[in-house]
Amino acid sequence: MFAYIARHPILDSDRNVYAYELLFRDGRKNCFPDIRPDEATSKILTGSHLTLGLEDIACHKTSFINFHKETLLHGFPSMLDPESVVVEIVETVPTDSSMVAACKQIKDMGYKLALDDHNFDPKWDVFLPYVDIIKVDTLRSDYETIARNIEKFKQAKVQLVAEKVETYEDFNRFRDLGFDYFQGFFFAKPEVIRQRNLPTSKLALLELLQESSSRDFNFERVNAIFERDVGLSYMLLRFINNPTINKRYKISSLRHALNYLGEIELKKFISILALANMGEEKPMELLHLSLVRAKFCELVSQAKKDQDNPPKGFLVGLFSLLDALLDQSMDNLVQKLPIDEEIKLALCGQEGRLRNYLSLARAFESANWLALIKLSGELDLSQKMLHGLFNQAIVWGNEIRQSVSPHFPKSQVRT
Repeated sequence: MFAYIARHPILDSDRNVYAYELLFRDGRKNCFPDIRPDEATSKILTGSHLTLGLEDIACHKTSFINFHKETLLHGFPSMLDPESVVVEIVETVPTDSSMVAACKQIKDMGYKLALDDHNFDPKWDVFLPYVDIIKVDTLRSDYETIARNIEKFKQAKVQLVAEKVETYEDFNRFRDLGFDYFQGFFFAKPEVIRQRNLPTSKLALLELLQESSSRDFNFERVNAIFERDVGLSYMLLRFINNPTINKRYKISSLRHALNYLGEIELKKFISILALANMGEEKPMELLHLSLVRAKFCELVSQAKKDQDNPPKGFLVGLFSLLDALLDQSMDNLVQKLPIDEEIKLALCGQEGRLRNYLSLARAFESANWLALIKLSGELDLSQKMLHGLFNQAIVWGNEIRQSVSPHFPKSQVRT
C-alpha cells in the first residue's frame, strides 16, 4: 500500500509561499480514506505523513492537511507536529456537537484549524471559536457575497485564504479586499503578454545557454565566460558545494568546479542559473516548481533509458513555465532560445515522449490521479515508482532552490 501526494502552494500578499496544502489520496480510489480508523487508514496516514517526511515535502513550511469526519473524531491529527501543521476541516463534515467537541479538543492540543471551501452558510458559525483560518472558494461564491461577509471574519481575527485564484486580476482584487493568503495557479501563468527585453547583464547567461545547447561542448569557452563574471562564478561554487550535488569534496576553484561537475551536470546547472535570473522579479515558487518538474522529467527519462545530450527531459521540465516567468507566449519564446527542436515542440504542446513526461508532472501537481494512471500505462512505468520519483524531485528541488536563491525563509505556523 502506498499513497499519492500532491501539494498546492499557498502564497501571501507578496507572492511568497507561506504554506503548502498536501493532498493525500488512496490509490485508484482517488479519495482520502473516510472510514473508521482501522489498519488501512493508519497505514496510509503513517506512511504518507511520517515515513516520507512532511518537512521535505513541504520545504520546511506550514502544511495544510485535509481531515474528514472519522479521522477528526478519532484524533488522527495528533500524529503530527502542531508547530508545522494546519488541520483543514473539509466541507463534508457534519456540524453536530460531536464534531464541534472534536475540533475544540484538537484546538486545545495546540493545532491551528482551517475551514475548507467556506460558502458563508451560517451553519459553520459553530466552528468559529476554534478556527484560525477560513478558505473561501472564489468560484463558488460571487464577489459581492464575499465582500459583504469579509468584515465578520476580520473582526473575529480569522485569517482568510482565497482559493482557486487563477489570474493576476483576481489575485489583486482579493488582496485589495483584505485576504491574507492566496491559492491557485495564477502565479504560473503570464501576467500580461508583453515584450520584455533582457538587460545587457544577462548576455553572459545567454552565451552559456548557447554553449550548453551544443553537443560540441567547449570547456575553455565556458570557463572564460564564468571567469569574467564574479557573480556567476560565486553561484557555481555555491551550487557545487551543496550536499545534494557534492558530499565528498570542498571545491574552491572555478576550474575544479567545472571539471568535477562534468558536461551533463554543468549543462543542467547553466540552464537552472539562466532560468533563476530570467525570473528574478517573479514569485520564487515559479522557479521552485520548474526545478521539481525538471528533476522529475529527468528521472522519468532515465527510467525510460533515454540517452540525450543535452538532457532533454530535464530541460523540458525546467523551461515549462518560461511563459509565466517572462510574460510572453511560449511559441514566441522558444524561437529565441538555443534549445533542441524536440524540446521546443514539447513546450508548445506537440505530442511526444517529452510532452508525456511533462504531463505526468502536471498530473502530480494537480492531483489528477486518473491522468497519472493513464500516462503511467502508456509509458509502461509503475505508479508506485513514479510516486517515488516525484517525491525525490521535490527533495532535490528544495535543496537546489536554496543554492540558487540566497533568500529562502523558513515559514512557521503563525501565532
